[in-house]
Amino acid sequence: MTPPETRRIVLASGSEIRATLLRNAGLACETVLPRVDEEAIRAALEAEGAGPRDVADTLAEMKARKVSEKNPGALVIGCDQVLDLDGRVLSKPDNEAAARAQLLGLRGKTHRLLSAAVVVENGEPLWRHVGIARLTMREFSPGYLDAYLARNWPEIGASVGSYQLESEGVRLFSRIEGDYFTILGLPLIELLTWLSIRGDIAA
Repeated sequence: MTPPETRRIVLASGSEIRATLLRNAGLACETVLPRVDEEAIRAALEAEGAGPRDVADTLAEMKARKVSEKNPGALVIGCDQVLDLDGRVLSKPDNEAAARAQLLGLRGKTHRLLSAAVVVENGEPLWRHVGIARLTMREFSPGYLDAYLARNWPEIGASVGSYQLESEGVRLFSRIEGDYFTILGLPLIELLTWLSIRGDIAA
C-alpha cells in the first residue's frame, strides 16, 4: 500500500470548486478534464429511461474511466451533478435567456441536486456514492431576477439550475436540506471517509 498522503489522486473534472474542496481538505490532487460528450451520453441515458440518479452515477463513472486510461495506478475521481425537477433533468444553461427560463421554472418549487462521485483505479470502479440534497427556491420578484442575472451572468452558466450557492445564489432559496459539499458538487465527507478507511490518506 502506498503511504498515506503520497498516493496519486486525480480529479477527472474541470470544476474549480471541486478541486478547491479537495485541496482545502489537504489532498494533493491533480486535475484532468475528461474528454466525454456529456450531453450526448445524458440524452442517450434519458432515452433509455434512466432516472436522474443513474444519469449522475453513469456520467461520473465514464469520466473517471476515461481519465484512468491514461493515468495507470492513480486513484481517479469522476464526478457529475444532476438537477432533478419533478423527474426532469436540467442541464447547464447555454445562454442568459436559458438561465432566466430555468430560474423561473424553479421559482417557488422544491428540486433535488444529486452529486455523484466514482473512484476508479486502472479502469475499474472501486467506490461510488450519490449524495442528494433538496432545495426550495423562494418566490423572488421579477426585479430581483433581472438584477441577479445582470450581476451573475455568465458565471452562473457553469452551474446546473443557473445558481451558485456559494455566492449570491444562496439568496434565491427559502429552505435547503442536505450536505453543503453535495450541493457544491462533491460528496466530500463520504469520499474522505472511504479514503481514510482504505489508508490512502492519513486517518
